[in-house]
Amino acid sequence: MTGEPKVRTVLGDIDPAELGVTNSHDHLFFASKLLPGQELDDPTHAIHELLSFQGAGGAAVVQWTPFGLGRQTHKLAWMAEELGMHVVAATGLHRAAHYSPTVLTKVIDDLVRVFVDDLVEGTPPTDRPYDPRTGPRAGLIKVAGGYHGVDSHARLTLTAAAVAHDETGAPIAVHLELGTAGLEVVDLLCQKMSVPPERVILGHLNRNPDPMVQREIAETGVFLAFDGPSRANHATDPRLFDGLQALVEAGHGGQILLGGDTTTAAARYVAEGPGMRYLLTTLAPRLTKQLGGDVVTAMLVANPARAFATSWLK
Repeated sequence: MTGEPKVRTVLGDIDPAELGVTNSHDHLFFASKLLPGQELDDPTHAIHELLSFQGAGGAAVVQWTPFGLGRQTHKLAWMAEELGMHVVAATGLHRAAHYSPTVLTKVIDDLVRVFVDDLVEGTPPTDRPYDPRTGPRAGLIKVAGGYHGVDSHARLTLTAAAVAHDETGAPIAVHLELGTAGLEVVDLLCQKMSVPPERVILGHLNRNPDPMVQREIAETGVFLAFDGPSRANHATDPRLFDGLQALVEAGHGGQILLGGDTTTAAARYVAEGPGMRYLLTTLAPRLTKQLGGDVVTAMLVANPARAFATSWLK
């Protein structure tokens, strides 16, 4: 790759140092058939979420909503400009269960083109892949593994993401279903498809709090996203702090990212849920007491600046 690394936001490419305090995995817009009645599709509620995060000291949000799930990139750009915040949008494809067969049929045989066009030319105004691309460019590719393995759909989308990365340099963010199959995903992307580990971000490591597996994944060199404070009262939540401490003590603090992953309307601040601000108002102070301020600041500032920046080829 050539050129200085840049983060591709919905308002254009920026220097990584400009990113600031970052929510490394969240959703301002998201709609899946698996979550009926919980769609994130209200721009007013979305802007309130951004305002609450900004009011707590946040400067950037990375939306992991991929193609076909109501990502609304035009509205992301409008909100980013209005509030003076950095927002990164995604291309990619989620697990098959999130889509109707009709939507999958439109794109499944041409995923690389869909991903590359979103990253290079811009996103279409709707989730029809070949509409005129008048919207902002995506800044990462979001795909998903399977449950405890890489099923045929995951293999297809992960492979397409690797090819699109090879053409563009884009970071690849991966939803791990309940935190599983991280090593299998890394093997496919980094070993078989030769994607550099520092261009891969694995999400939901907190949902499978196995310290040995987390340590083994960290040793591959990929970024590790712990991204579930909006899912309060999950059985794995109390183990987040010890898991992060173990990784930091093992020398992997520079690979850890933090995010909210607000995927339901009920989790939003305006619905009396924790919302995006919880990351900074509650989680970060608690982590600071256990790990120290410099370590947590790195997770929120320096680490995302490296994780989401790349020397773009296109």
